Amino acid sequence: MGKRKIISEPKELEQMPELGPGDVYGVVVRLVGYDNALVECSDGKQRLCRIRGQLKRKIWIKEGDLVAVSPWDFQSDKRGDIWWRFTKNQALELAQRGVLPDFLRAKIEG
Repeated sequence: MGKRKIISEPKELEQMPELGPGDVYGVVVRLVGYDNALVECSDGKQRLCRIRGQLKRKIWIKEGDLVAVSPWDFQSDKRGDIWWRFTKNQALELAQRGVLPDFLRAKIEG
């Protein structure tokens, strides 16, 4: 086996996705295990979220990262899926626009 090729993240801010209805922003509080993370969401709830397979194989998620969360149809207050991770530049851009609530903005900037 050869070495894995590391692809640098895109630096363009135009590639940020828009959140759909029901989706929320969140900050990863703790990685729980394998593909799960405890996320503090912008609606004030903490959810145990699963990292989708597309992200799990391509992008590493760390504590303190800003992510997009799609709550499940059932157990929507407790569970969800992480479907996007924002880069540091993208997170700062969202904070400057005022899209994020104050407590999430403080976690990203601090």
